[in-house]
Amino acid sequence: MAKLPRKRFLKDNMPKLNELNLSEALEQLRSEQITSLDLVQACFAQIRKTDPELQVFITLVEEQALEQARTADKLIHQEGEAAFIKQPLLGVPYACKDNFCTKGIQTTASSNILRDFIPPYESTVTAKLKEAGAILLGKTNMDSFAHGSSTETSDFFTTKNPWDTSRVPGGSSGGSAAAVVSHMCIFAIGSETGGSIRGPASWCGLTGLKPSYGRVSRYGLIAMASSTDSPGPITKSAADAAIILQVLAGKDPFDATTLNAQVDDYFDNIMQFAIKGLKIGKPKSYFGLDLQPGLRAVLDEAVVHFEKLGAEIVEVDLMDPKYSIAVYTILQRSEVSSNLARFDGIRYGHSRDAFNFENKKRMMLGAYALSSGYYDQYYSKAQKVRTLIVEDFERAFQKVDVLIGPTMPCVALKIGESANSPMFGEMMDVLTEPSTIAGLTGITFPCGYVDSLPVGMQVIGPALSESTVLGVVNTYQNATNYHKKFPNLESLT
Repeated sequence: MAKLPRKRFLKDNMPKLNELNLSEALEQLRSEQITSLDLVQACFAQIRKTDPELQVFITLVEEQALEQARTADKLIHQEGEAAFIKQPLLGVPYACKDNFCTKGIQTTASSNILRDFIPPYESTVTAKLKEAGAILLGKTNMDSFAHGSSTETSDFFTTKNPWDTSRVPGGSSGGSAAAVVSHMCIFAIGSETGGSIRGPASWCGLTGLKPSYGRVSRYGLIAMASSTDSPGPITKSAADAAIILQVLAGKDPFDATTLNAQVDDYFDNIMQFAIKGLKIGKPKSYFGLDLQPGLRAVLDEAVVHFEKLGAEIVEVDLMDPKYSIAVYTILQRSEVSSNLARFDGIRYGHSRDAFNFENKKRMMLGAYALSSGYYDQYYSKAQKVRTLIVEDFERAFQKVDVLIGPTMPCVALKIGESANSPMFGEMMDVLTEPSTIAGLTGITFPCGYVDSLPVGMQVIGPALSESTVLGVVNTYQNATNYHKKFPNLESLT
């Protein structure tokens, strides 16, 4: 087969191919400055260098990815930019959290129960990405069944934070975040139930978007808590997240909980977004939380920056996020108990003995909360408080357009620290759980550093306000460089 001609305009000072963000990769693919094959090979070269230390991937599909890259290159060469009208992510390599079913490719949710599970169908998220031309490199490590906030409850191994390999990347989408920040892929897919996109994105210095509940289909996502599970992208910028959301969002006939609402042109909207005069709420209870020393100063500086950009900062009263811990714990455990009942040792190859301690602990608490005599005392009461949280946010959004606050109460913790707290995940996700319980959209972005580790700030908006929260963060990122800083990985090679 004759090789395709390649245009070479790359300068010596330009980043390596795998270090490109999504917007840059698409621009260079469209103009044929690079090929998809080169891009995919660069990512696999990086995986071979850094994954032995970072422990990010559970499954790799290199042969399949390279073949898809060759096909993409032929299509781009034949059709030019027209190819990207039909397939807007054509030739771009990505990584996917291992709780999204991928037909013919092992999907484990990082659990021994599913160690050998090969799904006979494709999740809507991965199907949409495939239709858009994106190329799957492999499936990333996570907390088993997404039960955790550090990636330490994986049944296979603990993923390390590329900023400091003695620390965790966060969870449960820790593998996806570590893959992006270490340049093993151009973007990654995660899922959030309480904080599993925003948490690891914050601790890894990335942009992580949690869409409104129902904005992106859950079909084919191995369920944790069905009433809050939300798939979303982990990227190097808000602009990249907008491009991915454009592909993923929309009503899905396979998921009755998806919203029948118009899908915005997110990328175009954020390019035209004007922050001047926007009312940004600063919740007293979020900033008044017991934060790690140094964190508040970094966050306050970011708030001042938003003021300089033209936004109006308004202090608002919002329910103390600590109340969301009890609500989330009861609701999430109850739904875990129900969802994991399907793993009965018959259909998936391994018995229920393969559940790990964290899985069993959550199922037992959930079964207790749902049991006769305790349902009204726990589960029913938690649903009532959930309604109060929803109403609290509604009142806040009558006064302001969006809310800002810290994403996590501290920077990335050391490996092993989670063992000291049976409620580690809930304590770490205390600032993201309220908006998740309410079904709102939220996005985290890096805004500075404490002890040389990234600090994340989040923007929370009403349901279906993705264009607004993306626009706020894109405006900030156009004026700052925090999202362009990455860890030094030389020590890993």
